[in-house]
Amino acid sequence: MTQHLEEHIAHLTRTVEELNEIVTAQQTDIDLLKRRVQMLMEREAQREAEGSGGAVFTDERPPHY
Repeated sequence: MTQHLEEHIAHLTRTVEELNEIVTAQQTDIDLLKRRVQMLMEREAQREAEGSGGAVFTDERPPHY
């Protein structure tokens, strides 16, 4: 019985370590994506401030209609 519990604990410990590595990698990815989104938001705000246009996200018809 004791050996079974020790094996179970060892398995759970390994699983927790693997999950920790996955979560750490995901957090690194999230941090990178947050920085990229922030950079894009700043770039778009600068374009709008300069009046150089940007992406149109409305349902307006194109000029050829």
